Amino acid sequence: MRIHRIADLQAPELADYTQLTDVALRRVREPAEGLYLAESPKVIERALRAGHRPRSALILEEWLPKVEPLLAAHPEVPVYVGEPDQLARLTGFHMHRGALASMHRPTERDPVELLAASRRVVVLEDLADHTNVGAIFRSAAALGADAVLLSPACADPLYRRAVRVSMGATLQVPWARLPDWREAGPMFRESGYELTAFALQDDAEDLADFVEHVPERVALMFGTEGAGLTRRALASSARSVVVPMDHGVDSLNVSTAAALALWAVRTADAKRSSRTAVPPLRQPTERSEG
Repeated sequence: MRIHRIADLQAPELADYTQLTDVALRRVREPAEGLYLAESPKVIERALRAGHRPRSALILEEWLPKVEPLLAAHPEVPVYVGEPDQLARLTGFHMHRGALASMHRPTERDPVELLAASRRVVVLEDLADHTNVGAIFRSAAALGADAVLLSPACADPLYRRAVRVSMGATLQVPWARLPDWREAGPMFRESGYELTAFALQDDAEDLADFVEHVPERVALMFGTEGAGLTRRALASSARSVVVPMDHGVDSLNVSTAAALALWAVRTADAKRSSRTAVPPLRQPTERSEG
């Protein structure tokens, strides 16, 4: 690990860490430059465990002992060390989590290949809030989803806030970008999926009824809060499902709805597995002769 104590905040090698609070700029810049930021030693560790390669690291002096072992396998990676006020001026915020790592962005996956390797997937259409995206990835990891598929306009799962909220799940759960619905709709059908829209449709069925007969391959689709799923997304879906609610509440936060749906599908799958499991053979008991 090559340690450099920061003397000049304008140094070009620190460019990965500038203007971090400008969301619009970073959303464009990071994919274009092939990088993303992992914030905190825990997230850096998960990124490295996922096989992602570090470009550099930015660390508060007192956090060096925690980060040093993580980067031991990457002695060529420069580590820039500074004081709290100094790094706050550089990044635009106080680094309470002690460390940032600039990582090489992994190669994007093919959605068709991802569908072929999965059975239970989550589809997110046009979610703009990185917090919601990160929370859904965390639920997907915890509740057994095989993959997440994103519409072209959906927020970046590798944006710093999304990675942090997901506790690194965006680095673990496989994901891919979909093409537009003219191609994506047939893609799900040809891959054997029932695309299920969570939407307030007149013909939407209760989630409890839906999970009684979950298809062999299912894609659970969620849209933005307020506007919901687009007409093209709904037209591409095979059925609609709703989470029933009381007291005049008509919808849940999208990350909460996704967690409920994933839990319901997982619970139904577990019940079916227990019903169809072959009971173990009973061993014959030995008779004692007397």
